[in-house]
Amino acid sequence: QVQLVESGGGLVQAGGSLRLSCAASGRTFSSYSMGWFRQAPGKEREFVAAISWSGGSTYADSVKGRFTISRDNAKNTVYLQMNSLKPEDTAVYYCALRWLGPTMIALSWDYWGQGTQVTVSS
Repeated sequence: QVQLVESGGGLVQAGGSLRLSCAASGRTFSSYSMGWFRQAPGKEREFVAAISWSGGSTYADSVKGRFTISRDNAKNTVYLQMNSLKPEDTAVYYCALRWLGPTMIALSWDYWGQGTQVTVSS
């Protein structure tokens, strides 16, 4: 079993920055991918960014150039640096872990965190 705990959400003005963190614990002895998804009220959960064990990353078009995903394998932690935030970035952000390579398909991820709220005011 794997546990994921997110932190770093909050309220920020448009144009501001936030850094999310997600720490994994439990059965993390093999290589795995980590990702971030988000879900706004009344909308489906959508892919934000993902990173492979070796560090290869992929992003949703809506966040390219503004968000950066990174990981520290020694700490079993993934980060999401969010810059130039917009009101449409407001959502609950979820961390996810997958034993295989990264994918944009939410149903294909194996474990999820509880989510952290990000609110961007205009």
